[in-house]
Amino acid sequence: MPNDGGKDPSEKFDESKLTRRELFGFAGIAIAAALPVPLPVFSQSAETPAGTAPAGPNLSPVMERLSAYLSEAGSRPLPEKVVQATKEHILDTFAAMISGSKLLPGRKAIQFIQAYGGRPVSTVVATDILCGPIEAALTNAMMAHADETDDSASAPKCHPGCGVVPAALAMGEQFGTSGTRFIRAVALGYDIGNRVTLTLGGRQFELESHWSTHAIASLFGASAACGCIAGFDAHLMRLMLGYTAQQSCGLCAWDRDTQHIQKAFVFGGMGARGGVLSALVVHEGWTGVEDIFSGADNFFDAYQPSANREGLIDKLGESYQIVLTDIKKWPVGSPIQAVLDAIVALRKKHPFTADQVRQVTVQLPTSLEMIVNNRKMPDINTQYLVAVILLDGNITLDTANDIARMTSPAVLRERAKVKLLPSEELERMLPVRGAIVDVALTDGTHLTERVSHVRGSFMNPMTGEEVATKTGDLVTPVLGGAKTSALIEKVFNLEKITDIRELRPFLQTA
Repeated sequence: MPNDGGKDPSEKFDESKLTRRELFGFAGIAIAAALPVPLPVFSQSAETPAGTAPAGPNLSPVMERLSAYLSEAGSRPLPEKVVQATKEHILDTFAAMISGSKLLPGRKAIQFIQAYGGRPVSTVVATDILCGPIEAALTNAMMAHADETDDSASAPKCHPGCGVVPAALAMGEQFGTSGTRFIRAVALGYDIGNRVTLTLGGRQFELESHWSTHAIASLFGASAACGCIAGFDAHLMRLMLGYTAQQSCGLCAWDRDTQHIQKAFVFGGMGARGGVLSALVVHEGWTGVEDIFSGADNFFDAYQPSANREGLIDKLGESYQIVLTDIKKWPVGSPIQAVLDAIVALRKKHPFTADQVRQVTVQLPTSLEMIVNNRKMPDINTQYLVAVILLDGNITLDTANDIARMTSPAVLRERAKVKLLPSEELERMLPVRGAIVDVALTDGTHLTERVSHVRGSFMNPMTGEEVATKTGDLVTPVLGGAKTSALIEKVFNLEKITDIRELRPFLQTA
C-alpha cells in the first residue's frame, strides 16, 4: 500500500520571488496473470530499428545532452520519492481514464474506436476492447481528460498525466514492458513534456501566442515515454523528437468547447496519439531531421525564437517534474480547487448551513477568474460548484458533471449568492493558484479564508492513502470494489510486474 509521507504544508514559501529557473524545479521544496497477446508484439531486446546511423556532426550541446538522457532513462534508477510520486500519478490517471469512460467525451472516444479499432494489441480501459496502440492511446487519453479529475502542472500550464500515461500504457503493451520501465518512462514523460512548455514560456507563452501549452506538453511527454519503452538509443531519440515536433499543434480555442470533447482531444488524445505514432514510425526505420531544436527552421524558431534552449536540460536528473505536478483533490477545474478547500476550512472552524449564507465573495487570479466564471460546463463553473458544496457539503464526480442540476431552483438560489472577483494580487502569485473566500452570514458574521496551496498541490501533497481513496471513489462505480482494490494494489507494486499487460484484467470490464 502507499506511503503517507508528504511535505509539511505550514512551511513558508514566497511565491512572489519565483524565477524562471525555479519554475523548472523549485529545488528542495517538494516531493512529493500475464495475458496472451493475440498478435506478435515488439520486444525491447529486438534488433535496433532500421535507419540507425551515427550522430550527425551538427548537433547542438542541448540536443546531445537531452537525447543521451532520454536514451538512458529506461535503465536509470529513480529516487524513491520519485518512484512513489510516479505510482500515485499513474493511479490517479487510471482513475480519471476509467471514470471518464462514462462521460460524454469518453463515450464518444469509445464509439470512435469501435468503428476504427486497429490490431488487438492494447487495452481500452473500462471496456473489453483491444485495439492498436495508436488508437488505444487516443481513446484512453480522451477518457483521462473527459472531465477535470486528472492531474495538472501550473508553471508549465499543462495536464501531463492524461497524455503521458495512456501513451505509455499502449506502448508498454505493444512491447511487453516491465513495471519498472513503465514507471521510468512515465516519469521521463513528465520531465520532457513540462520542460518543453516551460522553455517556451509556460503560461505567458500561451496567453501571447494562442498556442495550447496543454497540447504541446502532452505530445512531447507522451513521445518521450514511448521512446523510453521502445528502448531507443540517443540517435533514435533525436529522430523521434523530430517527428514529435512536426506534429506539435493545438490552439487555445479549446476553451470555447462547451462539451469537453475537443478539449479532451487537445489536452490528452491528440498528444498521446502523436507520441505513440512518433515512436512507432522511428521503430520501423523512418529517418529525418537529427536536431529539431536547432538549425534552420527549428521548433523554437517556429514557436518562440527568444527561448533559451538550455531550459530543456535545466536540472534534468536533479529536479523531477512529476513531483512538481498537482493531483486534484476535487474533480473540478484547477482554479476552483482552492475555493472549495477554503469553504471546507471555514465550515470546520465555524459550521454553517446554506440557509445561513447571505453572500459568498470569491477572489481568484485575474487570468483564471474568466476561465471559471459562470461557464456552461459544470466542472469549471465556480458559482455552480460553490452552490453545490454549500448544499451537499461535498463535490462528487456526478455532481461536478450534472448539467441539469445547474438550473435547479435550489442551486440557482445559492448561485445567486456567489460573487466572483478578479484579483491582481493573486495574479502576481501565479503559477501558485490561490483563492480568497469571504462568507457573509445572515446574522452579520463574516468569515474569510485564504488558500495558497490547495490539498493535492505539490506544496501540500495528498498522501498515497488519499490518492487511493480518490481512486476508489472514481473507479468502484465502474469496475466494482474488488477489482478496484486489486488495481490499487498492483499499481503500488508495479516493480513486481514483469509485463505491463498483467494490469489488463484490473483495467477492463469482464
